[in-house]
Amino acid sequence: MVRFLGVSKLWRRWQRHQRPAGRILRWTPLQSAVVLMLCLAVAMASSLPWLVEPNLQPGDLAPFDAQAPKAALVRDSTALEQRRSTLVARSVVQVIDPDQTRELMLRLERQLSQLQRITESGLSARVGPVNLSAGEQNWLEERTDEQRLAWDNQVRRTAERMLSQGLVSSLAVDQLQQASAMQLETDRMAEESESARSLAVKLLVSSLQGSSNLRTDPNLSKQLIEEQLTKQGIPTIEVRKGDLITRKGEPISPQAFDVLDHFGLVRRQARPLIWLGRFTEALAASGVMLLVMRRERPGLEVRQALLALSLLLLVQIAKLWFQGTVSPLAVLVPPTLILTDGLGASCGLAWMAVAALIWPVPVNGLGDGRLMIAVVMASAGGVIAGRQRSRGQLLQLALLLPMAALLGQWILLQLQPLSGWRPWGSLNPGLDELGGEALLLGVLLMISLLMIPLLEGSFGLVTRARLLELADQERPLLRRLSCEAPGTFEHTLMICGLAEEGARAVGANVDLIRTGSLYHDVGKLHAPDWFIENQKDGPNPHDALNDPEASAAVLQAHVDEGLKLAKRHRLPRPIADFIPEHQGTLKMGYFLHRARERNADVDENRFRYHGPTPRSRETAILMMADGCEAALRSLPPDTSDSQAIDTVRSIVESRLLDGQLRKSGLGRAEVELVLQAFVRVWRRMRHRRIPYPIPARSRPSS
Repeated sequence: MVRFLGVSKLWRRWQRHQRPAGRILRWTPLQSAVVLMLCLAVAMASSLPWLVEPNLQPGDLAPFDAQAPKAALVRDSTALEQRRSTLVARSVVQVIDPDQTRELMLRLERQLSQLQRITESGLSARVGPVNLSAGEQNWLEERTDEQRLAWDNQVRRTAERMLSQGLVSSLAVDQLQQASAMQLETDRMAEESESARSLAVKLLVSSLQGSSNLRTDPNLSKQLIEEQLTKQGIPTIEVRKGDLITRKGEPISPQAFDVLDHFGLVRRQARPLIWLGRFTEALAASGVMLLVMRRERPGLEVRQALLALSLLLLVQIAKLWFQGTVSPLAVLVPPTLILTDGLGASCGLAWMAVAALIWPVPVNGLGDGRLMIAVVMASAGGVIAGRQRSRGQLLQLALLLPMAALLGQWILLQLQPLSGWRPWGSLNPGLDELGGEALLLGVLLMISLLMIPLLEGSFGLVTRARLLELADQERPLLRRLSCEAPGTFEHTLMICGLAEEGARAVGANVDLIRTGSLYHDVGKLHAPDWFIENQKDGPNPHDALNDPEASAAVLQAHVDEGLKLAKRHRLPRPIADFIPEHQGTLKMGYFLHRARERNADVDENRFRYHGPTPRSRETAILMMADGCEAALRSLPPDTSDSQAIDTVRSIVESRLLDGQLRKSGLGRAEVELVLQAFVRVWRRMRHRRIPYPIPARSRPSS
């Protein structure tokens, strides 16, 4: 007989499947309130356009037939926006840059001084700023000091006049020579000899060629655009009395919407139900994003959640400010890469999905395809960035993504006549506009990469590049560990190899566990000689102490001192968590046994580490590796794999029974995979070697 699971059992099974891989980091009520306030701000910014919304929109089906009540000229907002975007590329106002002008005049002064030194030391003794003809050499040799000063002043005044009119770096050499000669004719230089004039032209061309003293003024450029629009005339729609504006049931075109709005047929009023729906949608999306991020990253800190919400709020504000002119590529791709690099691909993609779904202003006239293209590029960038292992690879990605976006959009433009799909709606951008958008994306990505190291410290982000930097064994703390506690350092390296292989076996974060393993015992630096691996042939300090409880306090101190060192050296929280969690609340069995020899009723809790127990798969794997390392090293080389697995299984089983792995998220099957990985590493370390014969030394002949 077939038995079906009840609804309650299915619900519990689904909940177990959705449970995070580790214990969720709890937030205080104040922290939760701050996060909620930021979620409300995101929801308000996303729903703001619907507080006062027109009852009709371009693209809606017309609810009535509408005719023009009178003749009128109506401004065509779509054509106006298209004309404005076209003028932006060629309406740039440039002004004189005083700093660049001063630099060019200094260059001319240096060349004048160099020419004078040549004259004083002999024309053949130095290489001059320009090539001199025979006539120019003779003129330089024969001129007096008064002639030199007058000639230098005339050259300076000519250069000042040319620079006051503005100099373009792309001006042809012959044009620059002609302009210099004409400017010299306006001064007393016309009375000088031909050699003096030709030398002045050469010196001016040499000083000014390929340079510019102009810079762009954005305010004047904007003013020029508006003047050109006024001069060309605002694009209008000519409407005659009785013209049919819309027919009931047909889509409203952008031009028809402008005409309806002109005649007051579009009503603007508060629509609380629509606003409430948009507000609730954005608030729920923000909450779902946080839930996804906390499931994929149970140790998500409040400041990391605030970073994601702040980026989401900035994107909403940018959409409201720039409206239809906003670039979806510019507002979606850079934040996705930042969050992917710092929190993981799942968190970055969850943020990108929410940012795209709660777009506050419809992309009317620009085409919803732009948003789709941006989503595709952000998704591809997020997936690729999640696999990058260095900042150099991220830099390459920041260069390749804008090029890929430009190429993809250009291909879509070329395919428009064939496919019939118009991703830009009624406005088809030119190649220069697409190039400008790609350039903007590249600049923002570069700025984002520069900001990531700052965000790492401020928001506790742990990027792969940061983990690789912390794992450098030449870092001061690790170098100090290798010098002051060499036995502990060798023990750390052994555990690191075991833990890495265990993490690979269950798909845990290998970079995180490698770095955490290197720092998990740094607290032993406070008293390295009190730990057996650092003791040589001298006496054991614990024997001289002869106090099991005091010895247990020394062992606990290596955890407390390790946390202090982690804070002093600004180790990220996920790395610092390895220090207490690799010991959990384990018993200090040797000293507990010695204490019970003296007092059978001694409290066991006084001989346990203070914890907490492992709260992630990575710290749990490190705890198992720490416990199994000594046992594996003590096995003889002829031990079989099954015997080795039984040995480490008995050690791990005791930790399972003690409840040490209960909050780690590791299942029994994953524990078994980790144990097998430990044995593989042990087998590699204990492989057989060929005994090489060592020849006996021959005695020196007497």
